Amino acid sequence: MPSRNFHRWTKEFGHAFLVLIATIVISILIGEFAFMRGWEAIYRGLFRFFRIAFFLCVPLLLLSPIFSNLGFVMRRRKGIFVQIKGKEELEIHPMKHWVFRPFQGIGIGLLFAVKLLGVLQVVTGSNTTEPLFLPRGQFQPGRLLIATGITILVALLLSTLWTMDDLGIRYFNRKDYEIKMVGKYVGTLMPIVFGLYGVLSLLGKFSTVQALLYLFQVVVILYPPFAVFSVFHALFVQRTAENLLKRLNVEESNILDRRDGPEDR
Repeated sequence: MPSRNFHRWTKEFGHAFLVLIATIVISILIGEFAFMRGWEAIYRGLFRFFRIAFFLCVPLLLLSPIFSNLGFVMRRRKGIFVQIKGKEELEIHPMKHWVFRPFQGIGIGLLFAVKLLGVLQVVTGSNTTEPLFLPRGQFQPGRLLIATGITILVALLLSTLWTMDDLGIRYFNRKDYEIKMVGKYVGTLMPIVFGLYGVLSLLGKFSTVQALLYLFQVVVILYPPFAVFSVFHALFVQRTAENLLKRLNVEESNILDRRDGPEDR
């Protein structure tokens, strides 16, 4: 049993740790990479990874109260949440959980980090232009608090949208009998738009080469924790799906199953 669990965890999370280890090794070999220098990359890289991953995964415990509040709000409105049979998808798929979703988080986090950089300058009184997720030589409490807040906010937003999608939940309007996918465009287009905006913001602050170098290092730094978060979220939803559906007060109806198809949006 332990060997089976180890094999499963290695399969699901191995790619994230492979990127993390490669980043640390490259930093040691070439002297500086991903804003880490030499042998200090071992403890700096591991600490940064576990700090970001921790604050991404812990907010999953808030999904139950969030869904309870959403269900309460829907009961007071003219709409309800419904689960379309056959639309739930709780299995882990490499392209979805190892590529698409981690880059969703990186794109949204990049926008928040760029927009809140001005807030950091006010809080700390510094004129730093480095992305919030990248550590500096000296400890800055304001910078750490803002980066942590961004991480938690991104985690709450994405985990809510991802859970709706994984459970096959749709929004049904009682008034016009229209079924809509919850966060269809928010969950797909928003990260692309936000990520593009973040890139353009970096280009406005730095030279093209420096901006692209920053972007590459941000992706290298954030991919491992966001990849772990994506897979951990899927495992969490698998275990709590029934409770989350109950909290959301999801309903089922045969007529909804027939309408789900080309008109589903």
